[in-house]
Amino acid sequence: MAYVMVDIESDGPIPGDYSMVSFGAVIVEPGLSRTFYGKLRPISEKWIPEALKVSGFNRDDVLKFDDPAEVMRRFDAWLKENVKDRPMFIADNNGFDWQFINWYFHHFLTKNPFGFSSTNLGSLYKGLVKDTSPNFKHLRKTKHTHNPVDDAVGNAEALLHMKSVMGLKIEL
Repeated sequence: MAYVMVDIESDGPIPGDYSMVSFGAVIVEPGLSRTFYGKLRPISEKWIPEALKVSGFNRDDVLKFDDPAEVMRRFDAWLKENVKDRPMFIADNNGFDWQFINWYFHHFLTKNPFGFSSTNLGSLYKGLVKDTSPNFKHLRKTKHTHNPVDDAVGNAEALLHMKSVMGLKIEL
């Protein structure tokens, strides 16, 4: 199993009614060199300006982005090229990020290569330190910029730290 750290940016709280603006992914392994970045044209007329602003884009920008079906096909091909067995979805906020990736895969490709499971990085850290209060974000090396590739890489750095320094038993 290969862990794939994912981060998404959107223009609203749920897929379908709102759009995934961009997403990034990285194979969690030393070096963190295998990344994917997609920018997607909106799928609906609904959008929340404050939500879109987080991504650093405006509505005129995103209207020029790539066809979402094509981006999802490229992501699926990237996963097949970079993951020899089953990919495991992991994210800082998997409840949010996974719902968009899952919806887009099913809507545009009729299947999600991640299946129906995901892992929450924050919960993993809380279990590792046996305390539900602290968070892992101090373990990132890459600055959290809301560029989804930067954010996925920073989260993957934290996971690699949990493994190499804190003793997390995980096959990467």
